[in-house]
Amino acid sequence: MLTSEFRPWHVPVFLAKYAYLTVTRRPVLVHFEVTMRCNAHCGFCDYWKTDPSAKETELKSFAECASFFNPMVITFTGGEPTLRRDLEDLISSVNRAVRLKYMTLITHGAMLSPERARSIWKAGINQFNISLDYLDERHDNARGIPGLGAKIMRTVPRMREIGITGVRFNTVIKRDNLDQLMPIVRRAREIGCGVNFSCYTDNKNGNADGVIDRENASELENAIEEILAFKRRHRGVITNSDYYLEQIPRYVRGEISEPCRSGMRTIHVNPLGMVKRCPDFPADFHWTQYRKYQPIDCNACYYACRGEAQAPMRFSRVLDVMATPARTLPVGNFAHD
Repeated sequence: MLTSEFRPWHVPVFLAKYAYLTVTRRPVLVHFEVTMRCNAHCGFCDYWKTDPSAKETELKSFAECASFFNPMVITFTGGEPTLRRDLEDLISSVNRAVRLKYMTLITHGAMLSPERARSIWKAGINQFNISLDYLDERHDNARGIPGLGAKIMRTVPRMREIGITGVRFNTVIKRDNLDQLMPIVRRAREIGCGVNFSCYTDNKNGNADGVIDRENASELENAIEEILAFKRRHRGVITNSDYYLEQIPRYVRGEISEPCRSGMRTIHVNPLGMVKRCPDFPADFHWTQYRKYQPIDCNACYYACRGEAQAPMRFSRVLDVMATPARTLPVGNFAHD
């Protein structure tokens, strides 16, 4: 979804760039993993085990790399990117290096004050993706950060008040939060932001606690049907494509057999400038030695970056891009669907 700084005429321009990158088989989305350090303690991820000394080897700029790939979408991620005190410098240099793009930041939100958010926004970020898997204390427990959920709920409305229209919750669909998905969507709508869903996998460190098995397939299907019904009535709140959401039950049932195109539409560049086809794969080469990836027979995950890379360009996706949570429901209107 394009944020308020964009205009309707940007949509065909972005579509033209998308078509060009697709035809030339260049990445549409580049993730810059600006650090692998993290101060959360999530059970499904080992980034928090990264030695603090890794700070010394992290790239001081990703601008040349960004200029080389010239993608349509750029994401700053980690680890926890707000640990980098020079994050605004990293963002602003990439902002200058690529003319037509949409830039996002993925963060757990613990260190994201309204003031820091404003600084990052002014540096060039269009959208903040803040992790949120539960609306109760389970989120604090899962991230190992006491009071995190309450802090997020204080910070996001303040961000909206100062004019930051691009705020999304990144919600991972897990076995024990299927009952939380629609409440998170409704809360997002209440405070004028959006939700981006992804499907849990144990591929990162083998923690299977959140894996949705076939015994939960019926409950998952019902949750996805409710999400899709809401999305079709209220474009702009849920940022996933209809296609990706439709495929999640197929993945859980073990029916996904299509080759993975991660690495073709999306790539990850780690803090050393090394390219990976996927966040959970090892690095293959330095960005200056980039070689185009081929599809791979892998079904270890169904992350949004994998599923969205395979999504066809339906008319519904154009409607998604043109919609925003702010237009769907202004901040301050707390009516529920």
